[in-house]
Amino acid sequence: MPQRKRDTRLAVFGALAAALAFAAGAAQAQDYPARTVKMIVPYPAGGITDVLPRIMSEWLTKKWGQPIVIDNRPGTAGNIGAEAVFKSEPDGYTLMVTAPSPLTVNQSLYPKLAFEPADFVPVSILATIPSGLFINPKKVPANTLAEFIAYARNNPGKVTAATQGIGTTSHLTSEWFQLEAKTKFVQVPYRGSSPALQGLVAGDVDIMFDNLGVSLQLAKNGQLKLLAVGTEKRMASLADVPTLAEALPGFSSSTWVGVFLPPKTPQKIADQLSATFAEGLKVPEIAQKFHEHACEPLGGTPASAAAFVKAEAERWKAVIKTAGVKLEP
Repeated sequence: MPQRKRDTRLAVFGALAAALAFAAGAAQAQDYPARTVKMIVPYPAGGITDVLPRIMSEWLTKKWGQPIVIDNRPGTAGNIGAEAVFKSEPDGYTLMVTAPSPLTVNQSLYPKLAFEPADFVPVSILATIPSGLFINPKKVPANTLAEFIAYARNNPGKVTAATQGIGTTSHLTSEWFQLEAKTKFVQVPYRGSSPALQGLVAGDVDIMFDNLGVSLQLAKNGQLKLLAVGTEKRMASLADVPTLAEALPGFSSSTWVGVFLPPKTPQKIADQLSATFAEGLKVPEIAQKFHEHACEPLGGTPASAAAFVKAEAERWKAVIKTAGVKLEP
C-alpha cells in the first residue's frame, strides 16, 4: 500500500476513534448518574469536611434519584482517602470531598505520594471557612489575643496546640502564627478536626487553630473561647471578635472544602457535577446550613476550582518553606 494512502487511512481511523470516544463520553454524561454515587472524605466523621457533603446529600439524592454514600477514609493528612479516589474508576461514581491538604500541602511535605495531586479532575470548591484561634479557658489564662501572645511568650514550649494532623491547615496556621508572634508551641497532631476538638475540650491540649465550622458552636456554649478569627476584616456575625491580623498584620487563614474526581474522568461529567453543586449551593436551606457552620458557599466552574487550588498550593508552600515545617511533629 502506498505511504500516502496508509497515512490517510490512519488519519481517518484516528478521527473515527476520537469521535467514538467523544460520543461515548457524551452518552455517559447524559445518563449520569444511573447508580449509587460514593463520596470519599479523607477525614474522620464530625469535622466540617464531613459535614458539608452530608448537608447536600439529601438534596442530591432527590435530584438524581440515586443513593449517595459518604465514605470516611482518614489518615496521613488525607493521603489515604486521596489515594483511594485516585485509583478509582474514572466514571463519575467516586468523588473526593476534601480539605486542602492532599491537593495543596502534602506534596511539599511528603517525599513520595501514591497519587499525583495535579491529575485529579476539579469539580467545585463548595465553601471557604475562616480559621479561628480557640483556647481551653480552664487551661489558658487569657481573655484577649494580646494576653494570649504575652502568655505564650512567657511560657515558651509549654503551650500545647492541637492540630488536625501534620500538614493540615490548622497545623500550618499554628506554625505560621508561632513565626509571626515569636512564640513556641508543642504541636499535638490528631487524625482530623473532630478528635482534636475533643482533646481540646477535655483539656488534653491548650489551644487549637481550627476552622469555625464546628468549633464555633463549642465557643458559643462556653466549652471553648474564641480569641481571634483569620479573616482579613472582622466578620459581621462576630463583630466583637478581633482578627489575627489586628495583632499580626497580613496574617489571614482559612480552609476550604472541594469536590474532585479521579484522573481521566470525562470533562462533561465534571462540568455536569459542577453545575449541579452550584445549583445546590443556591438552595436556601442548604445555604442557610452552610452559614450556620460559618461556611461561605462558593461553587464555580472546574476551571475556577483548578485556579483556586493552584494558588492555595503556592501560598502554603511558601509558609512551609519559611516556617521550616517538617513531617515530624
